[in-house]
Amino acid sequence: MAKSTFSKEFLTKIKNLLIQEKSILEKELDKFAKKNNHVPGDYNSSFPEYGDKDDENAAEVAEYAAELPLEESFEKTLRDNVQAIKRLEDGTYGVCKYCKKPIDEKRLLARPTSNACVSCKKAITQEI
Repeated sequence: MAKSTFSKEFLTKIKNLLIQEKSILEKELDKFAKKNNHVPGDYNSSFPEYGDKDDENAAEVAEYAAELPLEESFEKTLRDNVQAIKRLEDGTYGVCKYCKKPIDEKRLLARPTSNACVSCKKAITQEI
């Protein structure tokens, strides 16, 4: 497996960004979801309880339905974040998983969880 060739200072900066983002994501998820102790990285949205009247029940369902896509998005971002931290720890951070070449520092600063270079990402998403 290809190893990272970035400076220690750059990697420290990225790690700090990732740790900060991880903390923010976990705090945001904790506002409306609980950790699933049986599945790592999984959260379950809490169903709100406003009362038994029809309008209260409708509000509960609407809020719950609005939180599910948000939960899924936060979980995916958190999962990407944790994987990037793991790559930092094992020395493979910043190496494209497809072509095995270094990912540009500007891309990593813009999106620290990137695991593909711009060229490979464009080819995969057919943006060429």
